Amino acid sequence: MRNVEFEQEREHRLQSYREDDSFAALSRHWLQASMERKYVYNFDWMGRPIIQYPQDMVAVQELVWRVRPDVIIETGIAHGGSLVLSASLLALLDMADAIAEKRTLDPAASSRRVIGVDIDIRKHNREAIEAHPMASRIHLLQGSSVDASTIDQVRALVPSGAKVMVFLDSMHTHAHVLQELQAYASLVSVGSYCVVFDTFVEDMPPHFFPDRPWDVGDNPMTAVQQWLQDHPEFEIDFTMQSKLMVTVAPSGFLRRID
Repeated sequence: MRNVEFEQEREHRLQSYREDDSFAALSRHWLQASMERKYVYNFDWMGRPIIQYPQDMVAVQELVWRVRPDVIIETGIAHGGSLVLSASLLALLDMADAIAEKRTLDPAASSRRVIGVDIDIRKHNREAIEAHPMASRIHLLQGSSVDASTIDQVRALVPSGAKVMVFLDSMHTHAHVLQELQAYASLVSVGSYCVVFDTFVEDMPPHFFPDRPWDVGDNPMTAVQQWLQDHPEFEIDFTMQSKLMVTVAPSGFLRRID
């Protein structure tokens, strides 16, 4: 049952966060300090390294529960922790549905799947992902996420009428993310999300990542800003970043509204 008073208090609190410049500055400072110390590499999800902040893991859980997708498309695999997180959340949706419908859970009958795309799936990571208890829900594709043949393969794996969510977390240059948005955002269902990770790069000092091709002015945030100009069917969900305050995806939680 909804607790309207609780929800109103929360919304009031989140609105105050949006207007609190000192809190926002403190959050950006902590994000920078933690990135300098590689804090984001400290966590696992069900035994696989997941290069995400705990706050963003919670955000993914909230979105998956709210949207209840059939398919989650992820670009960027690394060690596979994010794929396992998504797959485990889909498994929980199936369990919740079975309980609500008072039927026996049959995981083999589920059509909910995660599609993971990476230009280089290293052998030890592939073996670990394929040996994981969530492996039956994960489909791995090796290839550039912006290559036409890869895009076609992804599209072919999405069943007609499926409710789709997309997470973009591979190469973080402006050009690459813009191509990913053009390739995959159209698959997102109305009411669902395309989450663009690492938009925070725009808020960091110049040359913060000296060994990477992205930087201030050339990153996922700039790609999102350009892409949204021609895509009014999407809007930024500012509520999500307000509740998190510390997130690698400020202005990156894109909700499809049309």
